[in-house]
Amino acid sequence: MELSLGVTLAVLGAALLHATWNAIVKSGSDPMLDTAVVALGSSVAVLPFLAVVSPPEAAAWPWLAASAVIHVGYFTALAGAYRAGDLSHGYPIMRGVAPLIVAMSASTWFGEAPGAATWAGLLLICSGVLSLGLAGLDWRRSRAATAWALANAVIIAAYTLVDAAGVRAAGGAERYVCWVFFVMGLPYVLLVWARRRAELARHAVRHWRRGLLGGVFVVGSYGIALWAMTRAPVAVIAALRETSVIFGALIGAWLLKEGHLRPRLAGAAAVLAGVIALKL
Repeated sequence: MELSLGVTLAVLGAALLHATWNAIVKSGSDPMLDTAVVALGSSVAVLPFLAVVSPPEAAAWPWLAASAVIHVGYFTALAGAYRAGDLSHGYPIMRGVAPLIVAMSASTWFGEAPGAATWAGLLLICSGVLSLGLAGLDWRRSRAATAWALANAVIIAAYTLVDAAGVRAAGGAERYVCWVFFVMGLPYVLLVWARRRAELARHAVRHWRRGLLGGVFVVGSYGIALWAMTRAPVAVIAALRETSVIFGALIGAWLLKEGHLRPRLAGAAAVLAGVIALKL
C-alpha cells in the first residue's frame, strides 16, 4: 500500500480536527468532566448511523472490546496531562512518542517494514513534534504533565495498533468506525459518573453543545485515520496524523496564551519536512 495525495490531505484534515477537540477539553473548567462530556458526545454523534451501518464482522469484535478498555486509560491520562500542564506541552509529547512505538511494532503486527525514506519522515515528524512540546519547558513544574503525556503515548500506540487490526477485519471501515465510537467512550463516562455523578450531570447539561461538537470532531479525526489505515501503511498514517501538534501548538500558544510561539516554528518546519519525506 502507498500513501496517495488524497489520503495525505484527508489525514491532515483529521489532524486539525484532533487538535481542535483537544483544545476544547483543555479550555474547559475541569479536564476530567470535559473529557467525559466529549467522550459521551462521540457516542451520541454516531447514534444516527448505527441504524444504517452493519455491525463489523465477528473477527473485529475482540479488537473493538480491547479498544474500549484501552481508551479508559487514554481518557484518564489525557485528563491528567491537561490538569497538570499546558496543551502545547502535553499534546506534542503524547502524540510525538506514539508513532515511533507504532513504527517499531508495525512489522510484527502487520508485516509492514518502513523503508529508508519512510523512517526519515517518521523521525523528522516525531522529533519536530517533541521539540514543539519541549519549547520553553520548566522541568521542575512540568514533571507530572510530562509523566502523564509519556504514559498516554504508550496507550495511544496500543489503541492505534488494536484499531488498525480491527478496522481491517471489520469488512468495511465505516462498520468499525461507527461501532467503535459508540462503545469507546462509554466505560470512561461510567467511571466518571460513579465518582462524580452530580457534578458530571450538571456539567453535561451546561456544556452539552461543546461536548457534542468535540464528539463530532473526535469521530471525524479518528474515523478518517482508521479509514486511511486501510489505504496506506499504519506507521505512516500514525506519524502523518501527528501533524495535529502543529495546530495544537499554535492553538495553545496563540489562542490559549501559553506562549513560546517562536521556538515552536523550528519544530513545525521539521514536521513539514517529515511529511514531504513520506511522499518521496
